[in-house]
Amino acid sequence: MSQSIPNDSEEQRVSQTASTVSSSQSNQAPGYPEHGLGRADELRAAMVAALRDEGAIVSEPVAAGFSAVPRHLFAPGETLEAAYAPHGTAMPKRDADGLLLSVLSAPNIQAMMLEPAGIEPGMRVLEIGSGGVNAALITELTGPDGQVTTVDIDPDVTARARVCLDAAGYRQVRVVLADAEHGVPDGAPYDRIIVTAGSWDIPPAWISQLASGGRLVVPLRLRGLTRTVTFESGNGGLVSRHYQLAAFVPFQGDGAHTDRKVLLRDGIVLHTDDPALSIDATALNAALDGPRLEAWTGARYDFPDEVSLFTTLNSPHVAQLRASQPVIDAGLVGRSALHGIPAMITTDSIAYRTSRQASDDPGAYESGVIAHGPQAESLAAQYADLLRRWARDYCRRGTATFRYLPGEKAPLPPGAVVKRHGVVTVTWP
Repeated sequence: MSQSIPNDSEEQRVSQTASTVSSSQSNQAPGYPEHGLGRADELRAAMVAALRDEGAIVSEPVAAGFSAVPRHLFAPGETLEAAYAPHGTAMPKRDADGLLLSVLSAPNIQAMMLEPAGIEPGMRVLEIGSGGVNAALITELTGPDGQVTTVDIDPDVTARARVCLDAAGYRQVRVVLADAEHGVPDGAPYDRIIVTAGSWDIPPAWISQLASGGRLVVPLRLRGLTRTVTFESGNGGLVSRHYQLAAFVPFQGDGAHTDRKVLLRDGIVLHTDDPALSIDATALNAALDGPRLEAWTGARYDFPDEVSLFTTLNSPHVAQLRASQPVIDAGLVGRSALHGIPAMITTDSIAYRTSRQASDDPGAYESGVIAHGPQAESLAAQYADLLRRWARDYCRRGTATFRYLPGEKAPLPPGAVVKRHGVVTVTWP
């Protein structure tokens, strides 16, 4: 696939973006008329130091890349502080309904994807989802003998990426306007493929365009959760080397998948990406008005993101429960649901995780279950058993193994999550 030729409207967007970038390159950076580029250098060094301290940057090559890339040139119109904030996103683009379509990812997220990718000098790398700055970071890692391609479906995004890369001195990066569901075949095979959008599935093109032994880093969506998984190819599929908590703008184009958000009542939502999951909103809403059963496990509560992954992937009927602060303050739903919590559901009953302080030690918490509905006791017992298993056998980070098996599988592996192009399994030793 060759790079698309811009049409007139895209050329106009390129020209407009170039004007904005040109003004941001001056020594009088936006928002800082009294400072020159030395201020950007100072903030960039502080950003790298902060990312080292928190463990997002662990290797010297990645540290050198972040130290070299002039991040502010990829965020025209943003202040220098915003451009170099370790956890700050920039350049958001939304649709007419306010849905976030693209964003310049925060430095800590980019670092935590680049580290497990293990990019080395001379490699061929495909980035899916363009912003410009991440392609520049990858170019620093691949060096003069490497080849970096970045692809995006949005012409505004690719136009801005092209201009910003040129302004920052990374003209060698190839920017492609295309639907990344189909990859970029004319640059394959790639030693690394880095995906910077939430993907519900892994298209066949990404696997076929990945070199043998290559790595694919992808924010993979599973039953309402997202984990950035670093896969390695081999034996006809993909096996994880690393994973971590993540949140990304959803994939667009042919690979898009619409999640379901089922409103039980104002301020209470069940979220899932599983098309087969049956949710009776009326019955579950009625259950919340009934008696509240609390079951305490006696098990340690820790690593909530790992517990959520374990309970979500080891329950046959689970969705992510979210509740607003007013609903929680009213006592209808526990505080654990504020940012989302796995909920086991039946037609008319619901159970979700909670916790309480277990001793005078401020860091000691016990896990428990809150359940409502006619089957509350049974659901609470099932959920509590999962929490005890987790605490007994897996109470640490990185214990799960993700596998992606392309194509139809019969019979399905135990616990398989069926996708459009294959199945995902997540297992614990």
